[in-house]
Amino acid sequence: MQRFCLALDLIDDPALIAEYEKYHEKIWPEIKASIVDAGVTDLEIYRIENRLFMILEATDAFTFAQKAAIDAAISKVQEWETLMWKYQQALPTAKPGEKWLVMDKIFDLKQQ
Repeated sequence: MQRFCLALDLIDDPALIAEYEKYHEKIWPEIKASIVDAGVTDLEIYRIENRLFMILEATDAFTFAQKAAIDAAISKVQEWETLMWKYQQALPTAKPGEKWLVMDKIFDLKQQ
């Protein structure tokens, strides 16, 4: 099992943030299927102000490259990603085309 933590910002507009959260109350079935089919076993998103934090757990076989390939082949996923970009903005350190950035783990209580 693998765990990844990722970050992304939303456009700092209360109305847009509310819309974004509304979409995530019940995601499209094709989006859920693409997540599960890629080997993701659990996924949670948290928000503080306009900063998003995602916890993604996946099988050992999961890779972000494989997930991107699956997503590229599904038009409904591409439609969702385009729609979500209306609400999202890359972190200042993101390279062109990057959205969610994987965070570095810097502490683990179990290892102390």
